[in-house]
Amino acid sequence: MPTFNPRWLRTLEERKTVDDLMGRLDTHGVSRRDFLALASAGVAASTWAATMGLPSVAVAAPNGKLAFLSAFLANEYNVILNKAFEKATGDLGFSYVGLDSQFDSQRQLNQFEQQVAAGSQSVIFNLADGSAIKGASRIAGDSKVYIGNVWDSLPWFTPFEANDYYTLYAVPEEFDAHRAVTSELLKAVTAKFGGGNIIGVTGTNGNLTDRQRSAGRDAAFKDYPKTRLVDQLPGKWNREDALKATEDLLTRNPNVVGIVAQNDDVGQGVIAALNAAGLRPGEDVLVVAADGTSLGAKAIAAGTQLATSGNSPAYAAALFAARIYDVTHGWQPRASERLLNWRSLTITKDNVGGYIERYVDNGGIEPFDYRRVSKVLYPDSWDPQAEIFPLDIDKAWAGIPKPEGWTYPKAYLDAKTNGEWEAVTQEYRDHYKIRFDGPSPNKKA
Repeated sequence: MPTFNPRWLRTLEERKTVDDLMGRLDTHGVSRRDFLALASAGVAASTWAATMGLPSVAVAAPNGKLAFLSAFLANEYNVILNKAFEKATGDLGFSYVGLDSQFDSQRQLNQFEQQVAAGSQSVIFNLADGSAIKGASRIAGDSKVYIGNVWDSLPWFTPFEANDYYTLYAVPEEFDAHRAVTSELLKAVTAKFGGGNIIGVTGTNGNLTDRQRSAGRDAAFKDYPKTRLVDQLPGKWNREDALKATEDLLTRNPNVVGIVAQNDDVGQGVIAALNAAGLRPGEDVLVVAADGTSLGAKAIAAGTQLATSGNSPAYAAALFAARIYDVTHGWQPRASERLLNWRSLTITKDNVGGYIERYVDNGGIEPFDYRRVSKVLYPDSWDPQAEIFPLDIDKAWAGIPKPEGWTYPKAYLDAKTNGEWEAVTQEYRDHYKIRFDGPSPNKKA
């Protein structure tokens, strides 16, 4: 049996050799560009070895199907995310479907089972109910379908308690982000009104993101003693429910000077309720929110909203689509890469113009290079295009009791004690070249 010689890879520079090799291998659906990128990552090398009779791994054609199962497509954040997933998966060679569970966790699990039966290669969840992740990860392991999860989850349940097919749980770091936008509000109302009463229009009770944002919001008040949170009601992450909640809160609290909305869709409902009550948003009552949606950014530019935390809905599509591409092409994440945070921007009138140019009114220019996030396609020059760092579960789930008998996963603890955690943080920092707060990498000079 011949011995594999790395010098054979030099012939990958010859078009005729590559075409002949692709014809001999089962590479249906793999483009020449993807094949050569995989070769640089080492995957095609093992395939070449297979032609010599050596042990090998298969090249996975980048033409599988990715499904995004949204908790609800009724708000702008999920609409933007759905469109970004469609673009990102197209750039990476996947077929795609986005489905709406209408905030029904059982419907969402049924949709997942239907997608598995239909041959989907991977599924990304925005869960209607965080507790559903256990059942979803069990189905994923049994079916060998990769899954990822953004936003809501079951506290203290990690990919390590599931299986390798639950490849990623990732969210923006919410405590610091919502504390920052709340601080913008409290600073402004202290300067404008000398302080005063603040109300909160939250998401849904018990939702993990809602808890994290509320904790960040509440922490901000410590630095502004002339302000106080006097009341709150859930806006359920959408404009209509937020409008009704704000109307009730204004009736109960007539002397409000500021409102903290839990996302920009809720912020739109808050602004509509203020207008209906004859109050001028941005003048009589100041409003902040979160997520950096199109309408949120435009409200800041118009002066009706003071600030938002710009995590860019499209970034979740960039991160998760690239992760699915990589794991389905032989790459294996380290423990510290299976739980991730990314850093949001604090968007105010001072920087909203650049944000709108890249993320909102961008003339169809995508805000991210979706292929460049992939470590398989760009093994040396991959770029996360955001500040990424390992998620600290003690911070993410602070204040939530651990289940009886729960212990920290060994892989998670090992990563925090053997230097991997710091190494991964530094590696992502070193590869972060395309700035989240700069122009789109797709914009021509």
